[in-house]
Amino acid sequence: AAITAAKLRWLADHEPAHADRTAAVCLPHDWLTWRLRGQADLAALTTDRSDASGTGYYDAATGAYRFDLLELALRGRCPGLPTVLGPSDHTGGGTTVFGAGLGDNAAAALGLGAEEGDVMVSIGTSGVVAAVTADPIRDDAGFVAGFADGTGRYLPLVCTLNGARVLEAAAAMLRVDHDELSRLALSAPPGAAGLVLVPYLEGERTPNRPNASGALHGLRVSNATPANLARAAVEGLLCSLADGVAQLTAHGVAVRRILLIGGGAQSQALREIAPTVFGSPVLVPAPAQYVALGAARQAAWALSGSPRPPAWDPPPTTEYTAAPAPEVTARYARVRDLTEGTA
Repeated sequence: AAITAAKLRWLADHEPAHADRTAAVCLPHDWLTWRLRGQADLAALTTDRSDASGTGYYDAATGAYRFDLLELALRGRCPGLPTVLGPSDHTGGGTTVFGAGLGDNAAAALGLGAEEGDVMVSIGTSGVVAAVTADPIRDDAGFVAGFADGTGRYLPLVCTLNGARVLEAAAAMLRVDHDELSRLALSAPPGAAGLVLVPYLEGERTPNRPNASGALHGLRVSNATPANLARAAVEGLLCSLADGVAQLTAHGVAVRRILLIGGGAQSQALREIAPTVFGSPVLVPAPAQYVALGAARQAAWALSGSPRPPAWDPPPTTEYTAAPAPEVTARYARVRDLTEGTA
C-alpha cells in the first residue's frame, strides 16, 4: 500500500461512507501548503510532479492525471485533485512565496546535484536505488517505480524493505555495536567463506514477497564465525540493492556513478565492500541533510524565476574501489529465491 491508489481502494472497501464524503485527495505536503497559504477553496490545492508520480493515478510521462485509475481505485468515485506545479513554479499566499515542493528522494537528488547516469543507493531503514534519467521508464512487472524528479526529468526507483535494519539485526545477534560489526565484516574474506544471508527480514517489497523471511545459507562448522556472519549480513544487504541496480540497467539506465548515501553509508564495512558487490567504484558524499538541501535549492529556484535550477556546488565525495567479486552476487542469486512466499 505504498501508493495512494491502494490506500483509496482500502478506504472505498472498508469505509465507504467516508469515501462518499471525500471531496478532494491530496498528499500531506499539499495540504500543509494549502493551509499555510490560508486557502479554503479545494480548487487551490497544488502538488508537484515527484509526489504526484507516487499516487498511482498520475502519468509522469504525459504529465497528466489518470482519472480512470482514480475512479477504479475509489470504485467509481472521482474527487478533486491538486494542480501539478512544474519544478520551478511557485504559488503565493499573501507576501509569502511557496515552492512546488517535492518528495524525499527527489529532494535528495536535487540536493546532491545528481545528473543523468548517477545512481543513488540510499540505505536507511529501507533501501532505495534511484537514477536521474531524461526519459521516463515503464516497468510492467512493477519492480521499477516510474517517479518524476525535481528538475523536470525522471527518477526511476527501486525500493526494498530491508536496509540498515539488516545490519542492526546482525549486530544484535552478535551482541556487538556497529563499529565492531564493521570490523568483523572486514576481517572476513569476500564471500564469507560460503555463508550467504538473504536479508528479507521483514518480508520484501522488491521483489514482491510479503511472506518471505530472511535465510542463512551455506552454514558449516568451518564458517560458523562471527566475522563470516557479519560479512554475510553486509554482502546480503548489498546484493539486495545490487538487484535494484540491475533492474534499472535492464530498463536502459546507463550507470555512470554510484552514490552511496543514508545512515547505512556510515558503516565502513559497507563502504569498502560495496564496490566488490556492485562491480564498480562507489562514491560516498560527505554526510549532510541532502533532502533539506534539495528543498532549499528548490526554494532558491522558485525565487529566481530561472528555467534552470541555481548553480550548486556538488558535495565532496570519497571514492571507494575494490576488485569486483562476481562470485558473491552469483552465489546470492542461487539462493535468493529459496525463501517463503516465492511460489
